[in-house]
Amino acid sequence: MSDHTPGIQLSQLFYENYIVPRLSSAMSSLMYASALVGPGSEVLGFDTPMSRDHDWGPRVLIFIREADVSQRESIWAALHTTAPAMFNGYPLHVDQTIVTTVSAYYGRRLGLPRSNFEGLELLDWLTIPSQTLAELTGGAVFRDDFGELTTARTHLSYYPKDVWLFLMASVWNRIGQEEHLMPRAGYVGDELGSALIASRLIRDVMSLCFLIERRYAPYPKWFGTAFRQLDCSNKLFPYLKEAQNAKDWQERVQALANSYQIIAQMHNDLHLTEPIDAKVTPFFDRPFSVIGGSRFAEALVSMIEDSSLRKLAAYKFGGIDQISDSTDFRAIRERFESPSGETNPIRAFFERLL
Repeated sequence: MSDHTPGIQLSQLFYENYIVPRLSSAMSSLMYASALVGPGSEVLGFDTPMSRDHDWGPRVLIFIREADVSQRESIWAALHTTAPAMFNGYPLHVDQTIVTTVSAYYGRRLGLPRSNFEGLELLDWLTIPSQTLAELTGGAVFRDDFGELTTARTHLSYYPKDVWLFLMASVWNRIGQEEHLMPRAGYVGDELGSALIASRLIRDVMSLCFLIERRYAPYPKWFGTAFRQLDCSNKLFPYLKEAQNAKDWQERVQALANSYQIIAQMHNDLHLTEPIDAKVTPFFDRPFSVIGGSRFAEALVSMIEDSSLRKLAAYKFGGIDQISDSTDFRAIRERFESPSGETNPIRAFFERLL
């Protein structure tokens, strides 16, 4: 891996040594933005020699103004004419250099018919996977002459406060619903079932950590890698690993109990609600240590100002990341949202509950 060039670094070299000279020569007055955003392990900084797949290589996105869309063919000609086969030792596929507008690209990725990102409604946020938001706010911007790209990324930098509270509450509810089921399964001799529930709880704890630290969680391929970059990971990782590798349910209970108490204190350190007891207690008269996730969920919901989100919070299932881990289901908004304003099925689902 010593000879690996990170994708972001390669893209910046491509922008500086290929894109800039060609556009400056052919269209010196063109105002544009250039960045590496969107799908790709390199956008999140997780690319390796093994992950050089899909569109990995020297590439950038070029964003032009709506008024300059008519010049797209001239831009393509400037980039394609006598294009070399290689750049910096890597195959060059110029057709991977997308020329678009900020509203068209971000609107399509978000599944929105409108280009005003500041008008993104709270319900819309619930339909967008955190992976997509990480892709659109990650990567690197190499140039932004008219500021629209920077504005879009800034607006999407993290969830609005009410959405943030709503999502944290939903994860606490998930913990509260299953924290006592893991030891109950083990208690009757179902160690496999107990281990499966423990894995779900570990994922929920990790998801909550991303939310508490205000970081978009990536999809499963990089979920654990990104978790190790969180401030809390050094404290939590040993307990989560112990819970994952435990030989029996008693070990899992203790390891998860330690994890619960850490994230409970992390919640209190946010000062979003009144302090909540961060100690685990027995589940009624049974020998199962629980944190009582619903206590934290209820406290967070009480702080939500938007009436629609407060009403949705009563259903306890959260946003699209909590509803399903199906890749195709999470991408459904891109397939169904149209420029005519047709609402995607996920948004429609939330609206029917209001």
